Amino acid sequence: MTLRQAQGAGAAQGAGAAQEAGAAQQAWATGDEISLTGLRAFGRHGVFAHERENGQQFTVDLVLSVDAAPAASSDDVADTVHYGEVADAVAAIIEGEPVNLIETLATRIADAVLAFAGVRAVQVTVHKPQAPIAHEFADVAVTITRPRAGA
Repeated sequence: MTLRQAQGAGAAQGAGAAQEAGAAQQAWATGDEISLTGLRAFGRHGVFAHERENGQQFTVDLVLSVDAAPAASSDDVADTVHYGEVADAVAAIIEGEPVNLIETLATRIADAVLAFAGVRAVQVTVHKPQAPIAHEFADVAVTITRPRAGA
């Protein structure tokens, strides 16, 4: 579910989806965000044997919901989410254990990012521009939004 979907989710989506949408929307309440776009790393994800054998570049975009006020006030990196450490964690996941689906990869990335103190919610987009599709295309991407548990 994208942030836009989370913001517009209603009862028609069912109780679970609506609850997740409400939590994601609440996590974005202050409007403070850290964005990291275009993070590239080599991985071996996919359902086909040749994807596992040959691998390919994956690109990830992240939007982290945070409260930037403490860091802005103190001007101390200890009071914010260190985006360099987030990038290292995400690259390690892309380069790590292969999965079949980019939906699974996006979820693993979201879980890792939410483990960082100060991240209230995260939106993860995983791009697979070399997906095995028989037609000309620019990109395939999956976007998910996850709130911190209990948010």
